Amino acid sequence: MSGASIETTLELWATSLRDIKARMRPLFTQGRVAASAGLFLDGLLGDERRKTGWMRAEAAGDPGPWRQQAILGRGRWDADALRDLVRDYVVKKLAADDAVLVIDETGFLKQGRASCGVGRQYTGSAGKITNCQIGVFAALVSRHGHAFIDRALYLPKAWTDDKARMAAAHVPQATGFATKPGLAVSMIKRAVAAKVPFARGSRPTASTASAMWRWLCAARARATCWASMPTTSFDPGWTSRRLPARRHRSRALSIRQDGSGCRRVTARRAPVSTTGFIGVG
Repeated sequence: MSGASIETTLELWATSLRDIKARMRPLFTQGRVAASAGLFLDGLLGDERRKTGWMRAEAAGDPGPWRQQAILGRGRWDADALRDLVRDYVVKKLAADDAVLVIDETGFLKQGRASCGVGRQYTGSAGKITNCQIGVFAALVSRHGHAFIDRALYLPKAWTDDKARMAAAHVPQATGFATKPGLAVSMIKRAVAAKVPFARGSRPTASTASAMWRWLCAARARATCWASMPTTSFDPGWTSRRLPARRHRSRALSIRQDGSGCRRVTARRAPVSTTGFIGVG
């Protein structure tokens, strides 16, 4: 790559980053808080492998981590408004007729008990039951790239049944227990309301995604819902290379345009592996 093209690429990145910060600015009532949020974003994009408060503060030139911590704790701003801003930006940049909505969970290993939602639970990150937090995420994937558009923290009943613990973690009082499939359904509903199109959905097992499955089958849009194990593979039609995958049969329900009925169909093979819920637009 020539020096000129590198400079052009870096300037494009810098311009895009300034654009994103400008979009974020209305979320903050004070300029200094918006500036700290911009520096927080810079720190997340930095080279440091671990993004601790101290490391982000050092990258921002702050004497300590309190400004970085204030963004996530004491600062008053609407995180869901930022989520919607990110989603709209991603859709604008990555939208395609054959885009895929991917919803899946992942675990974050923890040592203590103070982190919100932490507890002994199964996570594929470790392949066993261990002390962790579980997050459910939605991402938009297309030939143009991929990016997250939604997120939710799973709170086990041990948390939602303990009001004192919830209050200590600053969880809103109205927050109740929601299953991981329930969180996935909420994400799908938000995506539909925001006009993020998809026409096919997949669940890893009948037991873990039944709520999402029922909601998709009731949706007033044409959809094909794929039922399979987490090792299911699929072919969106725009993959640039074939990935190793076991060939197997997957069951599906094809919903009529008015959502009034279903018919069962079968897929025999697919070359791209996935580990979560899938929707294809």
